[in-house]
Amino acid sequence: MNPSVKNRIARDDPDSMPTETVFVGIGGNIGDSVTIVEQTLVQLNNIRGCDLSGQSSLYRSEAVSDIPQDDYINAVVMIDTSLDPLALLLELEAIEHAYYRQRDPDLPNAPRTLDLDIILFGNRVISDSHLTIPHPRFATRLFVLEPMLEIADDRFIPGFGSLSFLIDQAPDIEMIKLDA
Repeated sequence: MNPSVKNRIARDDPDSMPTETVFVGIGGNIGDSVTIVEQTLVQLNNIRGCDLSGQSSLYRSEAVSDIPQDDYINAVVMIDTSLDPLALLLELEAIEHAYYRQRDPDLPNAPRTLDLDIILFGNRVISDSHLTIPHPRFATRLFVLEPMLEIADDRFIPGFGSLSFLIDQAPDIEMIKLDA
């Protein structure tokens, strides 16, 4: 069995499935982003086969884009899930769609109401036309790394290093932790 799979099979529930720990980045900068992110936290915990096991504080960070735009509200959550990666991706896209997320392939860093990205999915490495895990830019994004450190301790990520190492190497951006 994959060592990143948690064997959370209840002895009294033969239908329980093993779960994997997933980190999901949350961000948005159109509309009331704080409220949207807070509502998204509730929706993530309501996905069938998912258990929200950790959530970071909210952070306000400058946009990482050539397009002038407002600051983002960001957070990272840790989810234990029995879903496969593509099924989870579809659930996340449905939540984005509920907040009128628009995707323009010509403007990948455009402003958005809500962005949900699978950062890590256990120790899996996936690269296909639908999904890339680990997220291709997570290691250079302080708005992902700082909140992730808050809930994952100084996790070592195979092929990348520890979160504290990645934070030291990431380009600096203006970022503030919001009060709870």
